[in-house]
Amino acid sequence: MYEMLVGLEVSDNETYAQYREAMKPTLARYGGGFGFDFVVSEVLLSQVEVAINRVFTINFPSQNAADDFFSDSEYLKAKSQFFATSVLNTTIIACYEKNT
Repeated sequence: MYEMLVGLEVSDNETYAQYREAMKPTLARYGGGFGFDFVVSEVLLSQVEVAINRVFTINFPSQNAADDFFSDSEYLKAKSQFFATSVLNTTIIACYEKNT
């Protein structure tokens, strides 16, 4: 399983929730899902200068499936409509193969 650990600075929780709902059917088509999802109130140490207030894992059967998902036209439509207006910063903390 291929997994990504992602930090975001979400500026509009309602619109971000709409993004999550809009992208879920496409995510499911690629065998993807969320493992953990946290709202962060305080960051004690960071390697980036941008704020992070949301941390989650997203996983796929393979890196190819992840790449295909992130370039899918339906995903890009949801991203443009909801993500772009609700997230100020994205930090990819880590990408790795996860043994289950």
